[in-house]
Amino acid sequence: MTAAQADLQAEFLEMPVGLRIDRPHVGDGAALWRIAKDSGTLDLNSSYSYLLWCRDFAGTSAVARAADGEPVAFVTGYIRPERPHTLLVWQVAVDAAHRGRGLAAALLDGLTLRIAGERELTVVETTITPGNTASERLFTSYAARHGATVERDVLFDAGLFPDGPHDPEVLYRISPLSF
Repeated sequence: MTAAQADLQAEFLEMPVGLRIDRPHVGDGAALWRIAKDSGTLDLNSSYSYLLWCRDFAGTSAVARAADGEPVAFVTGYIRPERPHTLLVWQVAVDAAHRGRGLAAALLDGLTLRIAGERELTVVETTITPGNTASERLFTSYAARHGATVERDVLFDAGLFPDGPHDPEVLYRISPLSF
C-alpha cells in the first residue's frame, strides 16, 4: 500500500469497534448465504454459489469479522473481464445485529482500497432495484466520498427475468475513481 492509499484508508475506513475486514474463505460460504438470506432484500443465490464465490472471487470480495472470527457482513464483487479497471459489486449484506453502524460503507471503502493497491481501479459498478434506498444511499455516498459521479441506466428490465416478477436492475456506474 502506498502512502497515499494509507492516507485514504485513514480518511475513509472507519470500522466499528471489535470488527475487522478480511478476505472470505471457503468456510465462510455458509455464513454469507445466511446473511444474504436474512437480509430480506437480496436475491438469494444457492448456497453452492456462495462457496464458489469465497473460493474464486475472494480477492475481489471482503467480509467483516467479529472478534470470534465469524463473518457479520460481506461485499462480493469481481473485476469485469472486458473492463479490467472496473469492479462490479455483486452483493452487500450486513447481519441484522450490526446494521446502522456504517459497516457496509467501511467494507466497500476497504475492499476498493485493497483492490486499488493491487491493480488500477477507476470504476465501481453495481445494480440496484428501484426502491432499495439503503443501497442507493450506500453507493451515492461512496461516490461522494471519493469525488466521483454516478451514472444510472437500466441494465436489465423486468421482462428479461424468466422466473417471475422481478424489478428492473439499474446499473450504477461510479467514476472516475482515483486512489
